[in-house]
Amino acid sequence: MKRQILLIISAFCLILLFNTGSAFAQIDVKGKVEEKTTNRVDQRVDEGIDKGLDGIENGIKGVFKKKDKSEDDETEEVENTEDDEMVGSDTDETEVNNDAETEEVKDVKKPDDKPKLESYTKYDFVPGDQILLFEDFSQDAIGDFPALWTTDGSGEVRTVNNAPGKWLYMSSDENVYCLMKDLAIPQNFIFEFDVIAQPSEDNDNTSFYLSFLNSNEDYMDDGIYPGKEGVNIVISSYNWDASGYAEEKNGTNNNSEISPIKKSEVQHVIIWVQNRRIRIYHDQQKVIDGPTLIHPGVSFNRIRFSQWGGAGHHFVSNLKITTASPDMRSKLLTEGRLVSYGIYFDSGKDIVKPESYGSLKEIAAVLTENPDVKIQIVGHTDSDGDDAMNLDLSKRRAANVKNSLVKDFGISADRIQTDGKGESVPLSPNTTVENKAKNRRVEFIKL
Repeated sequence: MKRQILLIISAFCLILLFNTGSAFAQIDVKGKVEEKTTNRVDQRVDEGIDKGLDGIENGIKGVFKKKDKSEDDETEEVENTEDDEMVGSDTDETEVNNDAETEEVKDVKKPDDKPKLESYTKYDFVPGDQILLFEDFSQDAIGDFPALWTTDGSGEVRTVNNAPGKWLYMSSDENVYCLMKDLAIPQNFIFEFDVIAQPSEDNDNTSFYLSFLNSNEDYMDDGIYPGKEGVNIVISSYNWDASGYAEEKNGTNNNSEISPIKKSEVQHVIIWVQNRRIRIYHDQQKVIDGPTLIHPGVSFNRIRFSQWGGAGHHFVSNLKITTASPDMRSKLLTEGRLVSYGIYFDSGKDIVKPESYGSLKEIAAVLTENPDVKIQIVGHTDSDGDDAMNLDLSKRRAANVKNSLVKDFGISADRIQTDGKGESVPLSPNTTVENKAKNRRVEFIKL
């Protein structure tokens, strides 16, 4: 059978050679065809070598025409990213023909228009509608130690070249920095702060501690577990570690090497506490989830940072505590107005940040379950900066929140109106940093 095929193909090629003139005179067509045909029959490799062979095998007339196709065009690299906590996946499907020596990509799907916030579903927290603490050191002079803090070492308020605002620079080793406010922290709360982790000159790694504690007297204790009870979190360039402790009880511990803190970069850390459960988020990752890390009955009234072992000097700013998980359904549908501190923007910017996913998801769920409800989104700012610029910024932010609900969560655009009020409708006088934080908000109003 093979010999018959060879004879047929050879005859066909000689006829073609005769008809095409001298262009192929110096080419050993017979030898080339025999070699390729043998490979074709024996191995069925290189299926696109030439259309003449395909024509003979399939009964279709054709001519020999080598495909001019680069190796990069014959194969496609498809990135496959999996996340067991993601709602969706951007994975393309490929099939590889293992019988051939070259890779054949079949049925490659075009990337879907996935929601931009889809990959950030790990940001599932929803800040409450009350701000209990906000500290950005704006009331303190550069070079002074901040008025609301104390330390057994030294430090000062500074500016930095890669971020706006003022920062507490913790300049001492083996020392603690404690907020003097006696806070009434509820069982459910969210604590957020920005940090720049700066390693020391003789140590490439960097680490520091954050503690929530219950103490009225010994909160300046230089021990790792201050006060009678609390939680101690180690934040470092190689891992995360969280330990709960209480009097006469052994500590509970969770640790993780997911997304350790980066050195010399501005980063945002979020800590969500729900009774005994504590979750920590950093750099689009949930790095710790300890469901029973906090001992039963433990409460907190103070926050402090500490540094040990020469592992760097660090900057912190924009500390915020909010209540957690407001009843969005009731406030929007029954009260007709929802104030949200869970829609995040960079200072002076209008782009909705990934941390907003949890709040947007909850609002979208309410709208999806109540298809007749229409809303107005209104942006608000504090009084810092130019009035006209604040007004424009608030309008652009509201418009981008609408865009996220429409594009990322499938809410119909004709159900949403937007507006911005700038600094003209404050909730509180713009006289303190906490009041200004309360005025920077996004409101959802039922129409």
